[in-house]
Amino acid sequence: MLRRLLVRNGFRPAPSVPRMSYANRISRSVRRLEAPAAPTIPTNLNSIKHLAHYSSFPNKATFEEVCDQTLESLTDLFEELVEEADHLEGTDVNYSDGVLTVQFGEPYGTYVINRQTPNEQIWLSSPTSGPKRYDFLNGAWVYRHDGVHLHELLSDEISKIIKKPVDFQQCSYSRAPKN
Repeated sequence: MLRRLLVRNGFRPAPSVPRMSYANRISRSVRRLEAPAAPTIPTNLNSIKHLAHYSSFPNKATFEEVCDQTLESLTDLFEELVEEADHLEGTDVNYSDGVLTVQFGEPYGTYVINRQTPNEQIWLSSPTSGPKRYDFLNGAWVYRHDGVHLHELLSDEISKIIKKPVDFQQCSYSRAPKN
């Protein structure tokens, strides 16, 4: 009765959609529940560039533990380097709540390295090379656009500021790249 009343007043029913059989609905549901195959971690640069976000961590606690170890080891090395560098004035190293800030003063600028829990990444803001986002691949933090490891980049840039060779490969999760 309601349908007739609506049709008389200009309302048209939506076109009907063919119903799926019970067997089709069950098989469709089962396909949705099947787990996808675990992705493999690429090792060459071309694969890294096109890598969709891949989680290397079984849970957030593991991610945060790896980040904390990485950032704490970087903090220790930065503090040591700053103490030894007589030519640097107004330097400051601060690590708190997953954010490492290293102020080298003029003309060098400030480095900020922090964890990004939602993305499972470490982000670097460098006054020399700009912002970068590092993914944890094969035991090291890698910038997937060029394949350069976080510790490699820091070794290169900080050596120029400190005016002597600095090796960040001694820090946690700095696995040297395999050629």
